[in-house]
Amino acid sequence: MAVTVLLLFLLAVSAASADKDAFIGVNIGTDLSDMPSPTQVVALLKAQNIRHVRLYDADRAMLLALANTGIQVTISVPNDQLLGIGQSNATAANWVARNVAAHVPTTNITAIAVGSEVLTVLPNAGPVLVSALKFIHSALVAANLDDQIKVSTPHSSSIILDSFPPSQAFFNRSWDPVMVPLLKFLQSTGSYLMLNVYPYYDYMQSNGVIPLDYALFRPLPPNKEAVDANTLLHYTNVFDAIVDAAYFAMSDLNFTNIPLVVLESGWPSKGDSSESDATIDNANTYNSNLIRHVLNNTGTPKHPGIAVSTYIYELYNEDLRPGSVSEKNWGLFNANGVPVYTLHLTGAGTVLANDTTNQTFCVAKDGADKKMLQAALDWACGPGKVDCSALLQGQPCYEPDNVISHSTYAFNAYYQQMAKAPGTCDFKGVATITTTDPSHGSCIFPGSHGRNGTITNGTSLAPSSNTTTSGCSPKYVYGGDLVTSSVIFGVALMTAVFL
Repeated sequence: MAVTVLLLFLLAVSAASADKDAFIGVNIGTDLSDMPSPTQVVALLKAQNIRHVRLYDADRAMLLALANTGIQVTISVPNDQLLGIGQSNATAANWVARNVAAHVPTTNITAIAVGSEVLTVLPNAGPVLVSALKFIHSALVAANLDDQIKVSTPHSSSIILDSFPPSQAFFNRSWDPVMVPLLKFLQSTGSYLMLNVYPYYDYMQSNGVIPLDYALFRPLPPNKEAVDANTLLHYTNVFDAIVDAAYFAMSDLNFTNIPLVVLESGWPSKGDSSESDATIDNANTYNSNLIRHVLNNTGTPKHPGIAVSTYIYELYNEDLRPGSVSEKNWGLFNANGVPVYTLHLTGAGTVLANDTTNQTFCVAKDGADKKMLQAALDWACGPGKVDCSALLQGQPCYEPDNVISHSTYAFNAYYQQMAKAPGTCDFKGVATITTTDPSHGSCIFPGSHGRNGTITNGTSLAPSSNTTTSGCSPKYVYGGDLVTSSVIFGVALMTAVFL
């Protein structure tokens, strides 16, 4: 069976240039059967240098976990709360007090997305959409937060009609009573249009008219580029064409100075039989090229050099999402923090790619039964032949002195000494793989680059034949005179149980 090498990325744009340069952010969905805890999510964000995130709600635990990280956060008013907020200034004020004012400035909330694709998903709420934005903004003004927090609403690109050539694009006329006051609001508050751009769907729905290379940002010969006959602008990818179509659609309504942020864009890595182009290779190609395109401040043919900051959809694969197979497979990471694929970020400008190919660790699962952890710990430090001497009192990894911390060290040591082979990080379901280095203080875990950048060699961790101390609770003492047939039987039994 072919083994796909998983890995990843991400990126940091210099804080000093964040205002003028485009950035890449990531959407964080939560429809996972094994959703990581907020602290685990934040640890992954920090490990990957992700500095901008979008939440689909304003979850208190997540906002608390993001406190004091400096990560810029876009929170959301879910669609099911939109009608209430759009009909009541007091409801909007309470929402801001509870979900915004209670968390700033320790949590760096920089934007609020009011609803999601309301005009296409929840059209009956369209008439109150602008009121909802205004009420939220008024509450921010009252709290003196309107300068740092922008208010907008994300749209599906399907509200743009006649989108190619881009110069002929216009918004669905039936929504002019909403779009005109909305754009006036964005202009008057210094906010931006939020747009969801999915070349994957444009490609799939084009019935072969759109070439795959054009959707994936792959280089095209000049004679294959799409040319806008009205402007003579050349388009080498679907993404730019859609973004420019949005600019032209705003111009059609006499708004020419409103910036644009792409709040969602990505490509699925797996699909069903009717989704043959939802593959790891295509997802890798699209997202790698998108990141490079955005961070190089390429802009679009209509606005070259103008930042189009973009949020990748999404951080995790969401296995609980309804619908086709592809709906569950847009993530950059699996729930355990292991990358779905290795992004190719060579030449991505200022992006900082964090290569985690060899940086995976085995840790105790949150909420695991402590008796099972203790049994697995005893096995690892005994039959598993892990050198647990670092867990002895007075040694670097003794503190914190609890079964979770000690079992994490032992599980990881076994996982590393077994060369991370499949099945060596399970321990009857109480262990899981992570890309976050669990080392702390002077306790450097096997497999870690440590403080001096030297990888601790996981292959030299097995104790010598005369080792008599495991560093764990003394359930297993291995001196030469104590290895009896009953112990050998126990070793064989526990090997079967924990591997």
